[in-house]
Amino acid sequence: MKMVSAVIKHYRLDEVRKALIDVGVQGMTIVDVKGFGRQKGQVEVYRGVEYEVQFLPKVKIEVAVPEDKVEEVIEAIIKGARTGEIGDGKIFVYNLQDVVRIRTGRRGREAI
Repeated sequence: MKMVSAVIKHYRLDEVRKALIDVGVQGMTIVDVKGFGRQKGQVEVYRGVEYEVQFLPKVKIEVAVPEDKVEEVIEAIIKGARTGEIGDGKIFVYNLQDVVRIRTGRRGREAI
């Protein structure tokens, strides 16, 4: 099992969610996050005063999937999140040692 984690632009969340549902993902966790990468923040103007936003708002999506679905999930995220502009985001894939469904006690792939 793997945990696929993606940090994307807020306004691409709905497209990514739809793409993941289309490939059979049954659940995901969404968290609002802030950070920076190569974008290094941006300059904004508020009431005529310029200021630098050093940490940009993003959305982090986490999806637990069986190992045989990882590439399909990655492609779905790319399809939904890509704009071709800087700051589209990143995808991280982690090994997932175990999953336990609290309600039933099922473990592993059955718990996903």
